[in-house]
Amino acid sequence: MTKEQEAALGLELATKRQEHADLDAAIATLAASHVADRMLIQRLKKRKLVLKDRIVQLETILIPDIIA
Repeated sequence: MTKEQEAALGLELATKRQEHADLDAAIATLAASHVADRMLIQRLKKRKLVLKDRIVQLETILIPDIIA
């Protein structure tokens, strides 16, 4: 993997982590308001899970599991 590819993946990882945190805050706020549409909250939770899966993929690529 080239340094450019590694940097691009690192940037994507940081972006996905931030988006995941933002979704977490949005879900918490909507759930606390008790006026939010339950379908909206479910869609946000699903998006959050997709992001988490991508974060794990990126971490696996960037930080390989080395068994010593």
